[in-house]
Amino acid sequence: MKNNNKYIADVINRRTFLQKSSLGLGSLALGSILNPNSLFGKSAPISYPNFPPKAKRVIYLFQSGGPSQLETFDYKPTLEKRHGQELPDSVRMGQRLTGMSAGQSSFPLAGSHYKFARYGQSGTFVSELLPYTSEIVDDLCFIKSLHTEAINHDPAITFFQTGSQQPGRPSIGSWLNYGLGSDNENLPSFIVLVSKNAGGQPLYARLWGNGFLPSKHQGVQFRSGKDPVLFLNNPDGYGNRDRQEMLSHLKDLNSAQFEMFGDPEINNRISQYEMAFRMQTSVPEVTDLSDEPDWVFDLYGEDSRNPGTYAANCLLARRLIEKDVKFVQLYHQGWDQHNSLPKGIQNQCKATDQASAALVKDLKQRGLLEDTLVVWGGEFGRTNYSQGKLTKDNYGRDHHPRSFTMWMAGGGTKPGFSFGETDEFGYNVIKNPVHVHDFQATLLHLMGINHEKLTFKHQGRRYRLTDVAGEVVKEVLI
Repeated sequence: MKNNNKYIADVINRRTFLQKSSLGLGSLALGSILNPNSLFGKSAPISYPNFPPKAKRVIYLFQSGGPSQLETFDYKPTLEKRHGQELPDSVRMGQRLTGMSAGQSSFPLAGSHYKFARYGQSGTFVSELLPYTSEIVDDLCFIKSLHTEAINHDPAITFFQTGSQQPGRPSIGSWLNYGLGSDNENLPSFIVLVSKNAGGQPLYARLWGNGFLPSKHQGVQFRSGKDPVLFLNNPDGYGNRDRQEMLSHLKDLNSAQFEMFGDPEINNRISQYEMAFRMQTSVPEVTDLSDEPDWVFDLYGEDSRNPGTYAANCLLARRLIEKDVKFVQLYHQGWDQHNSLPKGIQNQCKATDQASAALVKDLKQRGLLEDTLVVWGGEFGRTNYSQGKLTKDNYGRDHHPRSFTMWMAGGGTKPGFSFGETDEFGYNVIKNPVHVHDFQATLLHLMGINHEKLTFKHQGRRYRLTDVAGEVVKEVLI
């Protein structure tokens, strides 16, 4: 047994030596030519961006649950005129239903409970539920023809965030971190904020996970409270000098392990420990909003003074991108109105409308919107028919993957512009369809990345965020 262990160790050592001797000097020389920053602590790979980016950073306001496009941005007067009438079979065309409405024998059309009006020089229709968003429509680029294959929450959110309905792939923020690296070595390049007490469908850490990419590319969730990042603070009676000494010894042990086994994940572990140590100073500084003036809190709304709310997270997102964090993902749950939609969506809009608009205004007045891409949207839309009983003042809407609306702002997108169109029933896309992979390809393009070239080899196959599909939607670009 002892001889076998010695043989295995010798093989590992020989393999490691050959790898290092044949690739080490060449890799170092190539790295110094293609990415000199990597020799000075930067983490960006050597081949990206592929071309000059329009956006340097992204704030993605993910509205989890599927906001109804018919109560927000996709105005359909036909639904008001035909309220209560049956959805024509020629419109539905046999689309599969979820388990929530599959048992219905009737599918009555439901007009929006809320009024729409045109706003801005662009004349964009916006619901009365979104008075603050109506003020910034000339800064927004709407895509009203998004569609997806997924009809239930988990696969639909996973699809948007990772490019696959099945879990296990890297998230969009991880892909960007892998492709572009970090511009601030004291904060993670990919940070996640989740609204507290929002309720609704559950969220999973794998939505911002690194999948098969190295673990240093995973998103780091910031929480409200005295410990924004778990296990970051020192234990009682343990100072920074103690921690620094511990990390030094731990690095020596990990380096010795790397010398023996050559596992690159060991080096990722070392870099994460070191980042955590630097974050002990940088995180409290960036999450402390006490230095913000009153007019900023007034802009974002009273909730912005309450850490962990959607409004406070929007304000924090602005502070993070000012520190050169590349990708900030906000998740706000509670948009899943299968019943009592008029009341439920009113509450959701009240919690998010002012802060979403304030973020765009704030970035613009600071000169940051031009190279910051802001994205607002959920995983799918809602049906034009009522789920459950339809009354004069109440109805619900089921999941609808065939058509829904998102908006983007800044970062090289056309302001005051709407792209795509649905039929008069708001059910099918009839002009300029945009698939989830098209949206992902466009986002990467704005960040200077050709989505077909950002790949990672795993289990013998090269993977990418857009899988084997996706076209850049050039019409929405400046």
